[in-house]
Amino acid sequence: MENADVLLGLQDFLERMRQPSAADFVKAIKSFIVSFSNNAPDPERDSAALQEFLANMEVAFRAHPLWAGCSEEELESAGEGLEKYVMTKLFTRLFASLPNDVKVDNQLSEKMALLQQFIQPEHLDINPTFQNEAVWLLAQQELQKINMYKAPRDKLVCILSCCKIISNGLIDDSVTSKENPPGADEFLPVLIYVIIKANPPQLHLNLLYIQRFRRQSRLVAEAAYFFTNMLSSESFISNIDAKALSMDETEFKGNMESARVLLSGLSTDLQDHSTLTDPNSGQLARAEPFKPQNKALNDSKDTALQATSSEAKSENKKEITEDLSSINKVPSLSDLENKGASMLLEENQVNEVFREYPYLFARVGDMTISDVEDLLNNYKQLVFNYVCLSKGLDVSPTFHLPSNPRSHVQNNAETTVEFSEESADMTKDSSDRVALSEEKNNDSNLPQDETVAPQV
Repeated sequence: MENADVLLGLQDFLERMRQPSAADFVKAIKSFIVSFSNNAPDPERDSAALQEFLANMEVAFRAHPLWAGCSEEELESAGEGLEKYVMTKLFTRLFASLPNDVKVDNQLSEKMALLQQFIQPEHLDINPTFQNEAVWLLAQQELQKINMYKAPRDKLVCILSCCKIISNGLIDDSVTSKENPPGADEFLPVLIYVIIKANPPQLHLNLLYIQRFRRQSRLVAEAAYFFTNMLSSESFISNIDAKALSMDETEFKGNMESARVLLSGLSTDLQDHSTLTDPNSGQLARAEPFKPQNKALNDSKDTALQATSSEAKSENKKEITEDLSSINKVPSLSDLENKGASMLLEENQVNEVFREYPYLFARVGDMTISDVEDLLNNYKQLVFNYVCLSKGLDVSPTFHLPSNPRSHVQNNAETTVEFSEESADMTKDSSDRVALSEEKNNDSNLPQDETVAPQV
């Protein structure tokens, strides 16, 4: 189902829930959410209860006058709207609900962080014909968006987008090189490589969440195929060893240890600008890719190395001092912004640079409803890039709240529910709120950071 269809399905579902005849549906949904939230986490029981509830509600939709004469697609959209609403309400209760799941997720993330320091396409036997870093980077970016969403379907779309980019890239490469069409043997290694390089946030937790709570009747066909490949890739990465990478055992362990030292050193330098030293020698522990060497060759070099040790130590200290000086002077975001502003003024290129941004000098009266979606997309991309840059520099991003934040308008007979959706239809309501009948005034609003999944 396309992204626009899901948006319309959600909008249509909420509009129908506003009708007086939907009172029983609203009551049933509220009752389920409240009772579900009061139970202790139990993934197996929670999954079964949710699947049963969604299935029963969809059957009830079909028999209700509100959906009389609707097409199969409209009924399917209603089911998608129900799932998105319920899962957004229950997200904090269901996501990462068990400590053991969080532990496994942390272990996987740590392992990928180490692997990505030295892994190369050749380690996964990826044919040079199908090595396309530009395509892989786009796939990584799609996968890294997975934590921006709360509904299982929206998270699944990030996975599908990643997989489709890889698949289409492989097809293009095969056509260009006149190779045979790529199959699973070409696709899976590339997917594994992309996942490691992306190291998407909370990958294990997100996969569990989709597996447990995405409506099973919709996790079929292409979605099921790509999701299965993602699960297989996760399993492979979790169990990666020297043999899996066609690498000598000693070399693999050495590379993992070097990566661990490197990441430890970077963390120390960025957090408190302290020097990472070897506790025995007092020298900086420098992480280099591990390369096994012949012992006899090493022994033959010992004498020469000892003879020049004093000179080498002196040179190393100088090099270390220079390295630390450059590491410790990590500029802040404000420093970078001020530097860029000064460069713009000096080069007298302000008008030329900002010509690409049509809304920068626009006034409120210049804007139309059709501009809203484009402006919102630009804003989200800007925030995403800014936060990523902040994380990369290890500084806290600064946000300025609007001077006049929206007030929470509530009706005595209805409670409004916020959905921050990228849809021109939904911008007609200036407060982006849709009401559900029979809800009490103290019913909490949906999280405002929920965004619309990208198109498949």
